[in-house]
Amino acid sequence: MQRDTSSSDVSASHVGRVRRRKHPTEATTDGNRANGQPLLVNDQNKYKSMLIRTYSTVWMIGGFAFIIYMGHLYIWAMVVVIQIYMARELFNLLRKSSEEKQLPGFRLLNWHFFFTAMLYTYGRFLSRQLMNTVTSDHLLYKVVSGLIKYQMFICYFLYIAGFVWFILTLKKKTYKYQFKQYAWMLMILLTVFGQSAFTVANIFEGIFWFLLPASLIVINDIFAYLFGFFLGRTPLIKLSPKKTWEGFIGASVTTIISAFLLANVMGRSQWLTCPRKDLSTGWLYCDPGPMFKPEHYSLGEWVPHWFPWKELAIMPVQWHALALGLFASIIAPFGGFFASGFKRAFKIKDFGDSIPGHGGITDRMDCQMVMAVFAYIYHQSFIAPQNFSVVIILDQIIRNLTYEEQKYIYEQLGEMFHARQLAQS
Repeated sequence: MQRDTSSSDVSASHVGRVRRRKHPTEATTDGNRANGQPLLVNDQNKYKSMLIRTYSTVWMIGGFAFIIYMGHLYIWAMVVVIQIYMARELFNLLRKSSEEKQLPGFRLLNWHFFFTAMLYTYGRFLSRQLMNTVTSDHLLYKVVSGLIKYQMFICYFLYIAGFVWFILTLKKKTYKYQFKQYAWMLMILLTVFGQSAFTVANIFEGIFWFLLPASLIVINDIFAYLFGFFLGRTPLIKLSPKKTWEGFIGASVTTIISAFLLANVMGRSQWLTCPRKDLSTGWLYCDPGPMFKPEHYSLGEWVPHWFPWKELAIMPVQWHALALGLFASIIAPFGGFFASGFKRAFKIKDFGDSIPGHGGITDRMDCQMVMAVFAYIYHQSFIAPQNFSVVIILDQIIRNLTYEEQKYIYEQLGEMFHARQLAQS
């Protein structure tokens, strides 16, 4: 009996060491790997994901185009809605339901700081447009000018109120959690408003300076996905395993070319290029300025005699668009890499599920925020006039002088012009 048992054990052991034949599906899976990494071009689940992602992208682009058509105020409203969704996703990221039940009012405190930051940020950026809107009503003008004058004090008072509120809500055994939430909230405000608020400034400088950078990010994202989908084989960065060098390079070339061409198309529309100096929704008329006036370059001997075009018309802003395209294709994607690393740190796939196939709003805005800051700084450094213009002087008069002082300046200027006319006659 013992011999039989030993024999059966040996037989079983021998059978256990026999190499099991792989099924065809297993062989295919191993064959799709290179250096331990799956080849993205052979991923079978990507087609379903691509279909869902395509539907969502079409709807987003359609809605975005409609809002652009509606004008500056509607674009601003869209940005505010995006900021609210981003804040909600980030507020929920580290919140623990078990501790949240013991801290009533803590979520309300987060939103108190959020809207305080919103009042401070937009009060600074839109003070000139707001004053230009209410100048026809004397009483409303005085109220709004007073709010603008004391806006910083009001925002600081609201912040202090929230700060005291936070101290009064501290509880034993939750100190660490509460201070972690407080630090988390401050980082959210810095991320959401410290970067995306520049988007609103770009909008009122001219929709062109909002639409072109945002479009370049969308183009870069779409073509990085398409090039990676069909040609991607070489992983780009470990933080984002689905990113490939083929997608990165293909999207970069496409984005730079698109920037040069889109700047020419968008630069022909006054609706996109004229700055908005108030909060109205009417049509805009303005002198486009030298940036949007084509300059003609003779092709000369560079083309054969049968070529139909002998000269090339290029707007100066198209050369600046190349810088925006270069940043959008090379630097802005690192905003996405940062978000990927952030999600890996907290072991989540997406910040939310607001957009099918894309994740949350924050997943779509990571690169946009980086691009918005660069576009604003680039515009202020290389595009906006550096001297004192009439608009800047009027802005200073409206913001810093009382109604009586402004009226006195108006009367003095009238007397000066009248005296000059008499002297010339």
